[in-house]
Amino acid sequence: MLDKNGIAKRIAKEVKNGYYVNLGIGIPTLVANFVRDDIEVEFQSENGVLGMGPFPFDGEEDADIINAGKQTITTMPGASFFDSAMSFSMIRGKHVHLTILGAMEVAENGDIANWKIPGKMVKGMGGAMDLVASADNIIVAMMHTNKAGESKLLKRCSLPLTGVGCVTKIVTNLAVLEIKDNKFYLLERAPGVSVEEIQAATEGTLIVEGDIPEMEI
Repeated sequence: MLDKNGIAKRIAKEVKNGYYVNLGIGIPTLVANFVRDDIEVEFQSENGVLGMGPFPFDGEEDADIINAGKQTITTMPGASFFDSAMSFSMIRGKHVHLTILGAMEVAENGDIANWKIPGKMVKGMGGAMDLVASADNIIVAMMHTNKAGESKLLKRCSLPLTGVGCVTKIVTNLAVLEIKDNKFYLLERAPGVSVEEIQAATEGTLIVEGDIPEMEI
């Protein structure tokens, strides 16, 4: 079973040379720490940064350089800063190759709910709705179950939707899954996790074809 860093490390393998990538708040922000040194990637943040680097070491933080989740970040050589109008023009214009988001729920048809829990105070939806409406390649980073042990990979989302039919792949603490034909397809198992454990933790329709390999982290 993976921890949050393990999930981010596995997702980093999906990042290709030359990609422009948007990282959502939470687990996705950790992905920047694990991208291979031999590829060039531009991380974009909807608050107006292009060229984000890994998180700073303790004592080296700059409170003026933050990501969309208000975490302090570093920047790579050649990084640029701009207003949110320019940032969302990049997103809406489909200039981002990969979007990595956290989620509270994902449905077997690719719906995602990640911005609001009814009855809880929220400041707004942030950039997630623009991201899911514009992106063609969306990977979700999330825990497979909630704190009560209930599945977060569902037949239908119960929380307010952020986007409809938009998620392509999910990496959880238990597995890597692809969404196609309105089903979850199991691609990889987390180290030490059995197919049976993944099946028990998945409410939506899970397709298991052949021997499922263990993740290489």
